Amino acid sequence: VRQLTTGPLMFPSGILADFARRRTALILGGALLAFGIGYALVAQAPTYHWLLPAVCFLGIGTALWHPSAMAAISMRYPDRRASALAIHGSGASIADAISPIAIGGLLLLMGWRNMLTLMLIPAVVLGFAFWRGLDGAFRDQSGTRPTLRAYVTDVKSMLRHRIVLAIIGVTVCTSMASLITLTFFPVYLKEDLGYSIFLLGVHISLLYVMGAVSQPILGRLSDRFGRKAVLLPSLIVFGLLYLALAVAAPGIEFGLVVGAMGLFFYALATVNQAAIMDVASERVQASTMGVTSLLGQVVTLPSPILAGLVVNQWGPQGAFATSGIIVLIAALLLALIKVPRFTRPTPPTAG
Repeated sequence: VRQLTTGPLMFPSGILADFARRRTALILGGALLAFGIGYALVAQAPTYHWLLPAVCFLGIGTALWHPSAMAAISMRYPDRRASALAIHGSGASIADAISPIAIGGLLLLMGWRNMLTLMLIPAVVLGFAFWRGLDGAFRDQSGTRPTLRAYVTDVKSMLRHRIVLAIIGVTVCTSMASLITLTFFPVYLKEDLGYSIFLLGVHISLLYVMGAVSQPILGRLSDRFGRKAVLLPSLIVFGLLYLALAVAAPGIEFGLVVGAMGLFFYALATVNQAAIMDVASERVQASTMGVTSLLGQVVTLPSPILAGLVVNQWGPQGAFATSGIIVLIAALLLALIKVPRFTRPTPPTAG
């Protein structure tokens, strides 16, 4: 439900961010508030059915945050776009790595309902801080509100751009592979390898920890040498690592493969998005995320179900092999297109 809320709302959220650019601070503050409200409602839900509308608020928060935040970063640092977006992503990876430990500690002190209810306090405080603290910066930023005609023209131009379509294809493939892997990875470790819950958490954290390290590095390299020069070899290595995951022996060998996968698991999404924003006009920077999410939603969401058919025949290793093949197909797709080597500031018109 959260994912189904986030995906379709990404595009209207991107439109809102592009047309209300001077209100970016308010949008970001509203996103944080939506997270807090969502967690508090989940805590108070008396039955499972009441959880579903509560979880929708989490999807709304995600949809509001990403287009506005990433567009603001993209336009402020056009010549270092991937590096800046990677730092944004590293913050999320660091939080994803430490939050299970922090939440575990809090659960030793209080029940989960109380903990989630208390999430509303930092959400309100941080939401207000974003709104008041950054409001002046966004009100004074350059750029004018686009006309509807100019906006529609730029969106159409973006959707006809071969690089944009190819990178969206790459993004969809890597998202499919990641979703398939995250679905069956815990099952494989717990039921097939017999790992404890603690070791399961350690291996999942590896994906986030390594991503926090690699994202700024890959972002910087792509800013300097070009998007394709970083994406193509990364996709090939990433696809081979998925295949290696299917045959790696339990223990150190398996841990090394998981750690190496973490270098690319989330970092490639940042470079992909930067590549799309490179060729999109300034008027549709936020909408690039909405378009990517909307087009990818149809293909990505059913992928774990389809992979489940493979798992029924060949076990969880079949899911990892499927992910590897999908990523290698993405590498082939990228190899067939020409991506400009050097990035340029966001052009006034797309194409």
